[in-house]
Amino acid sequence: MVTKAIMLAAAAHENQTRKATDIPYIMHPMESAVIVSHMKYDADLICAALLHDVAEDVKMSYGSILTMFNEKVADLVFSQSEDKSKSWQERKQHTLDELKKSTDDEVKILTLADKLSNIRSISKDYGVYGEKLWDRFNAGKSMQAWYYKGLADSLVSLEQYAAYQEFKELVFKVFT
Repeated sequence: MVTKAIMLAAAAHENQTRKATDIPYIMHPMESAVIVSHMKYDADLICAALLHDVAEDVKMSYGSILTMFNEKVADLVFSQSEDKSKSWQERKQHTLDELKKSTDDEVKILTLADKLSNIRSISKDYGVYGEKLWDRFNAGKSMQAWYYKGLADSLVSLEQYAAYQEFKELVFKVFT
C-alpha cells in the first residue's frame, strides 16, 4: 500500500517543484512520510503523509482516494486540505482552530510532519536568502510567524516527540 501511495504521489506531483526552487515537489511528501514513520509506524498514516497534497494540488477526489486506499487514508488526506476559495489568513485560522479542538493525534501527527518539512525548508532558505525569502509567500514574515507560532501552540499535545521539539526550535530560530 505504501508503494502504491509513493507511485501515486510521484505521478501526481510529477511536474511540480518546491516554491521558487528546482527541487522536485515529491521530496516534500516523501520527507513528511519519513517524519510520520518515526513518530508512528502505521501504513495508513504514512500513505496519508505521502498523499496529503493531492486533493488540493491535483484535485484528486475523496472517492478516488477511498477507492484506491481506504476510508482512514481518505479522511486523513482530506483533514489536511484547505478551502482555496477563502483568503490565506482565513484558511490558516481555520487550520489552527481545527487543530486546537482536535483530539485526533493522527491528524496532528500528519499536520506536524507536513509543517516540520516546510519549516526545515524555510529555515534552510532563510539562511541563504534572508528577508527576500518572504517574497515567495502569499503572506509576509509577520503573518507566517503568526501561523507557525500558532501551529506550535496547537500541536503542543505532541511535545513528547522529537519532531515537535525540532519544529518548535526551528519556528523560534526563524521567527525570533
